[in-house]
Amino acid sequence: MQFQEGYHTYYIYILTNKTKTVLYTGVTNNLMQRLNQHTENIILKNKTFASKYNVQFLLYYEKFTWIQEAIAREKEIKGWDRNKKIVLIKTINPDLEFLKYGFE
Repeated sequence: MQFQEGYHTYYIYILTNKTKTVLYTGVTNNLMQRLNQHTENIILKNKTFASKYNVQFLLYYEKFTWIQEAIAREKEIKGWDRNKKIVLIKTINPDLEFLKYGFE
């Protein structure tokens, strides 16, 4: 899977841990860089939600042109319960597989 960054490119994304017990929703303008940061936080044992729960595996993402839309979507998804998030993830990732993102 390749991500194309552009002048106005923003993403919301959902990550999980190895056992898929935690879902983390975030927003970024550079998805590959942000995924690397999550992994670095785990390695460095920084005190973040992602590092505490070893959240680093991509399950879902959406691409936006405007940051306001991405932030609004992130807030919307964060307000959902786990089951609704799983239904959303399955629209592009029916088997809840860890998505590859070009630098593994």
